[in-house]
Amino acid sequence: MMAIVALCQCLQPPVTATTCRQCRRIVWARLVMTGRVTMLGLARWAGPGGSDRTVQRFCSTVLPWAMLFGVCFRQHVYCPGEVSLLVGDAVVGTKAGKTTHGLDRFFVSVSGKPVPGLAFCAMSRVRVQARRALPMRVAQVVRSDAAKAASQAKAAAKQPKAPCPPRRPGRPKGSTHTPKVPVTRTPELGRINAMMAALLALR
Repeated sequence: MMAIVALCQCLQPPVTATTCRQCRRIVWARLVMTGRVTMLGLARWAGPGGSDRTVQRFCSTVLPWAMLFGVCFRQHVYCPGEVSLLVGDAVVGTKAGKTTHGLDRFFVSVSGKPVPGLAFCAMSRVRVQARRALPMRVAQVVRSDAAKAASQAKAAAKQPKAPCPPRRPGRPKGSTHTPKVPVTRTPELGRINAMMAALLALR
């Protein structure tokens, strides 16, 4: 527990002492607990000072997570002279129910099909020599109605079409050049671009 207190000291300026104390209890519970991570499970494993209401207060507190990730990286991970990489990854956690924010069907490569759950996209900085990584920005993937419609249209376009009669090889006579249309970024690329721009703005 004392090691967790020492690691969390760098968070003291941006957040209050109460929030930092709650964070220490939740970190302790997260490290020792087993099974699925829930708010009730965190409260049961947090010990004295980590009631269910404490976990609820911490989760409802608005924190500058981008700044906190940057402070932790500069304090505990960053080493001048080493090569670091910025990598990104997305993860899907299965979740039942209908009222959870961002709940949707996302494709999971392990299952090979879309499953109901929550999706998160994370950007991390990796120290190549030390083989250590620290998340710098984490965002929940919440698909808009336009993104859902585009996904459905893309799936419909992949449906097998009726075979067309074969034509002669080569370019048809009378065909002209068509102007290239500007490429629109997919919602995934737009999300990655926004996260990278926010990270570069913190430098």
